[in-house]
Order: sequence, then C-alpha cells, then structure tokens
Amino acid sequence: MFTKNAVALAVAATLALPGVAAAQSQEERSQEELRALREQVKQLDKRVTDAEQTAIQASNRPASESAFNPAVSLILNGIYSNLSQDPKTYRINGFVPSNGEVAPPPRGLSLGESELAIAANADHMFRGTGIFSVSPENQIEVEEAYIQTLALSYGFTIKAGRFFSAVGYQNQIHAHAWDFTDAPLVMKAFLGNQLSDDGIQLKWVAPTPFYFDLGAEAGRGKSFPAGPAGGRNKNGVSSGNFFAHLGGDLGTGTAWQIGASYLTTSPQDRVYDDVDSTGTAVTNSFTGKTRLWVLDGILKWAPDFNPTETYFKLQGEYFRRKESGDLTFDTAGVLGTQTGGYSSAQSGWYLQGVYQFVPLWRVGYRYDRLDAGTTSIGVVDSGALTAADFPVLAAYSPTRQTVMMDWSPSEFSRVRLQYAQDKARSDAKDNQVFLQYIVSLGAHGAHKF
Repeated sequence: MFTKNAVALAVAATLALPGVAAAQSQEERSQEELRALREQVKQLDKRVTDAEQTAIQASNRPASESAFNPAVSLILNGIYSNLSQDPKTYRINGFVPSNGEVAPPPRGLSLGESELAIAANADHMFRGTGIFSVSPENQIEVEEAYIQTLALSYGFTIKAGRFFSAVGYQNQIHAHAWDFTDAPLVMKAFLGNQLSDDGIQLKWVAPTPFYFDLGAEAGRGKSFPAGPAGGRNKNGVSSGNFFAHLGGDLGTGTAWQIGASYLTTSPQDRVYDDVDSTGTAVTNSFTGKTRLWVLDGILKWAPDFNPTETYFKLQGEYFRRKESGDLTFDTAGVLGTQTGGYSSAQSGWYLQGVYQFVPLWRVGYRYDRLDAGTTSIGVVDSGALTAADFPVLAAYSPTRQTVMMDWSPSEFSRVRLQYAQDKARSDAKDNQVFLQYIVSLGAHGAHKF
C-alpha cells in the first residue's frame, strides 16, 4: 500500500510540474514587461521636461535669433543742419555745463551717431545685450552692455553692466527712437544729454491688473551729474536711483503711464569751463551732493489700440535738482584758486505731442523751459569775486520751441524735417533746421512703451 501511495504522489508531482513552471515563466514575463513600461515612462517624462525647457527659452527669444544666431541690427543716421548760431559756442546759460554732447550737430551734412546692437539669450537664465555707437568722428563707444535675468520668480528682474538709467522716461530710450531729432533741454542740462552708467538694477513688476513697477539702481557714477569723468577712485557705489511707474488702459483706445524717480550722487572735482570778468578762460570745479527728482507721464491714443491709421501721443517730464557743496574757481591757479560754498535749486520741464494724421505721416510740437532758480556762490557772497566771474551761472530761464514732420515708409526707415527756435543762450537766439534720416537694418527689439 505504501508503494502505491508513493507512486501516486510521484505521478501527481510530475503532472503538476509543467503548470508550476508555466506560472513562474508568466510572472517573470510580467515583471520584465513592467520594468520596460517603467523605463518608457521615465524616457517620456525626460522628453516632456526637455520640451518644457526648450519652450521657456524660445518664449524669451525673438523668433529670428538663437544661441548661435543672435539678433544683430544696425541703425544708420544722417543729418543736414542749418543753424543761425555756431554750434561750437553752444551753452545753456544759468546751468553748470555738463560737458556732455548737448550742442546741435555741426552745420551742413554730417553722419549722425550710428548704432550696432547684438542680443541673444545665453540660456534659460540670462540674456545678453551689447549696443555700440559709432560717432561722426569715427570713435566707437560702448553705449550699453549688460546681462539681464529671465527666470527670477515673483516678478523680479536684475540687470547688470552698462545701461541707460531709468531716471525719468526718455532717458531709457535710444536716440533713434525719439520723436524729435534732439533731447529735451532738461535732459541736456540735468543729465548731460543722456545718462548711462555702469552698475546694477533691481526691478519688480507687481502681479496686478494694472501696470506697477518699483526699482533701484546702484552705479559707478562715471558721468554727469556725478564726477569726475570716468568715476571716482573708490570702492562701493557713487550714485543711486530709485523709480516707480504706474499705468493702465482707459476705454478701448487710450493707454497711460506715470512715473517718479530720485537720483542722488556725490560728485568730486566735477570740472567745467567758463570765463572770468575779463574774458580769461578758467576751469572751475564742484564737490558736494546732487539730488534730482523727476516726474514723467505719457498718454497714447489709437482707435481700438491700432496705430496703423492714426494715433496721438502726449509726453512730458518735470525735473528739479538741488546741489550743495564747494565751488572752486580757477583750479589751475593761473588767476588764483579760490574755494567757497555753493548751493542751487533749479528746475525745468517739457511737454510734447505727436499726431499721426494719415498712415506713414506724423507731425509734432515740443515746448521746453528751464528755470535757473536760486544760486548761492560763497566767493561772490564774501566779496572775493564778483558774479561776472561766473557768467555761465548768471540767472536765466532758457526756452525752446520745436515743430517737426516725419515720414515713415516702413517700421525700418524714417525721414524727418524739424525746425526749432532755441533760446538756451542768454544773448542769442538760434534758429535751427534739421533734415534727418534713420534706417534700421536687421532684427531690432521692441521699444519701450
């Protein structure tokens, strides 16, 4: 009996072995299929992640550029000038000369300032921009060269390098995009035509239904109203600027923006040229503190926000500057160096309007006014020198009126005719006529609002 039972168990085990082996084989195949499926999911997830990063970089880059093919543009600018006064003797009476390029272009035909721009995203974190200007005297200058973040959270952006300061409105706009041939008088008197500095800017755009930003800049202070030219030999920063803007839409065709900024710097030995009471050329210098407040506003109107047929733009800025410190007469010591206290409170403003009355054609009008305000010169108050020894600082309120008409056959070219009656000099009126062309070649970024 035992033998029969053993034989039965052996036969049953033999019959069951194929089923067990089949179950084990099925389980192994299932596990292999599961591992393969997991690997496919992992590869698919990686592809999705890579695609998202590519999309982020592409969204921050103009369609015409890439990491190996940056956007390159060239601005060509030429001008014919007819001036009733010699531009070499140009000055803004009542205000410390900035030594900037504030004079009109030379008489006759001349090549204006041309501009070469290169820009591209370095990666998904940074964008780089370099803008180089070529002067009529064949000098190449770095106008702007900076990096800018692309992926900071909560609306923050950091810019570092050389860039146009966000003081006021028009200072941030390149000259070829201005509505008139030259800068307003307030920019010439208080910013040396246009303020560019080496530094860093932090800007925050609020997540609101209307536009609102806050920002701060720290700079080297390499040019007027800072000093000396090129910046002081010191660690840290020499100038600071704080700014804010608020804007939005009205109805179905009007957009607006207002802004405020505060620039502060501490010039040291900031020199300027003048003549004394006998007509002898002297070089004076200022050391102290400069504070500048700016209010700006712009209003744009176009039917249904479409400026193709017609539009109107109203723009204005108000500047107020206070300076206090020491003014040194005749730094070279030819007539005898003398130093005394100095303080001033000066202001100025402009208002301009531009109207496109038919496609391609625009007309515009601008009014400028400066107020020399109150100025105290220590060496004059003490009787050591007379006010005649500082003729350029004599109280005066310069004004200028400008009209223009331009034709833009495309977004890449413009021809402008402009007439101005400039009373920046206290003893002469300058009638100015300009005929200007501006041509843009290559990909060019969008301009500021």
